[in-house]
Amino acid sequence: MPDRGAAQRPGDPQSAGDGGYNSGMAVFSYIIGGTLVWSLIGWGLDTLLKTSWFVLVGALLGIAGGLYLAGKHGLFSPQRGPAKTESGDDDVEGNGGP
Repeated sequence: MPDRGAAQRPGDPQSAGDGGYNSGMAVFSYIIGGTLVWSLIGWGLDTLLKTSWFVLVGALLGIAGGLYLAGKHGLFSPQRGPAKTESGDDDVEGNGGP
């Protein structure tokens, strides 16, 4: 039975923590935050200019801006683990070498 208090090695699949969850929440907050902020700006412009289409433009601009920021920060790329090496030809410990 594995020890619950033991530290995980860097190569373990569970040692990545909750990086995927954090990235997902960052993308979510960029999109929702951008949509809310730019919709409020559009609503303010609609109120000042007596129009009714700036809210929609602001919402679309907020969504596009949130997606752009998430892509710019690399939140859409999958988390990669450590590179795997094939054992066989490598003489890691010096056993059997000349």
